[in-house]
Amino acid sequence: MAELIRVAICDDHAVVRSGLRAILAVDREIDVVGEAGSVGEAEKLAADARPDVFIMDINLPDGTGFDATRKVLAASPETNVIVLTVHDDVAYLKRAFDAGVTGYLIKEAADLELVLAVRQVATGERYVHPRLGAALLDNPGAATERLAGPGGELSERELDVLKLIAQGYTNAQAAEELFVSVRTIETHRAHIQQKLGVRSRAELVKAASESGLLDQA
Repeated sequence: MAELIRVAICDDHAVVRSGLRAILAVDREIDVVGEAGSVGEAEKLAADARPDVFIMDINLPDGTGFDATRKVLAASPETNVIVLTVHDDVAYLKRAFDAGVTGYLIKEAADLELVLAVRQVATGERYVHPRLGAALLDNPGAATERLAGPGGELSERELDVLKLIAQGYTNAQAAEELFVSVRTIETHRAHIQQKLGVRSRAELVKAASESGLLDQA
């Protein structure tokens, strides 16, 4: 039997969570390991359950899904987050990617696409609702571009770290900004340097500048 994909759900409406569970239940290789209704509950669930995929609403009673995404990734860095929202807007998509999500799905399409999105995001691949994917083709600067080097492509979180380093943040300041430990920042930095084939902060700043990363809002 294939290894189960462990999924957590965060939405402040119990009826929505139940509906998502029902959709996911059709795939026997997906196991819903918990539910949350707020940013705080999502953070705790991520720390306790370490799900492979976290399905995240944007509107929560104690913050936004973007806030929750950052805290989930800090608590469980290996988790991949799918934002599930009513907002079919490229600006929201960019904010989601900036927060570190891997997938972006419109609620009206959940019954058709949710299982596919979960399966794709569980492998670390990005999933974008087709309508917004088409919008990105028309406006390719709307979302963060990936940066790659001899050692491979930087992840969304590595881009976050690189941008902060290039802006002059210390490891400790970057850790505070991203709600992670200094050791986690050091690990990300080592991976960035290996992937880009650079050694010094000056080389990191140059790579970030040449890629246009520092020009992004």
